Amino acid sequence: MIYLDTSVLFSLYFRDSNSSLARSQVANATAPLVITPMCEVEAINAFGQRVFRREMTAANMAIAVRDLQTDIRSGVFDLRPLTEPAFARAKALAQTVTPSVGVRAIDLLHVAAALELGASRLYSFDVRQRQAAKAVGLKMNALP
Repeated sequence: MIYLDTSVLFSLYFRDSNSSLARSQVANATAPLVITPMCEVEAINAFGQRVFRREMTAANMAIAVRDLQTDIRSGVFDLRPLTEPAFARAKALAQTVTPSVGVRAIDLLHVAAALELGASRLYSFDVRQRQAAKAVGLKMNALP
């Protein structure tokens, strides 16, 4: 199972410097792709931020949200709940991993969710999140 962080999910629906790599890695994935509602909300919020910054139109945001939700409904992504044990794990990791990596709480929660869901890989473009994931034994997607 591969847990997708919002940085990868976002790049699938909004053209940025990571979009080609994100599409390629997702297309070549040999395990189920898992996201949580937290990831879905973060992606939709990121689209909204792009509209606010005038980097995306409201119409394009609506298309991106529709396409994301269509992909979830059709099974491209397996939407799994973010459980209480993931929060407990994130709390523990905040004490053991954050002091050496400096990862943000939301990114640490993604790492904890990946672990709690049984993912062996976490795909992310976030540098500190990748360091935290590696520190707990998750394999990562390749970067250029």
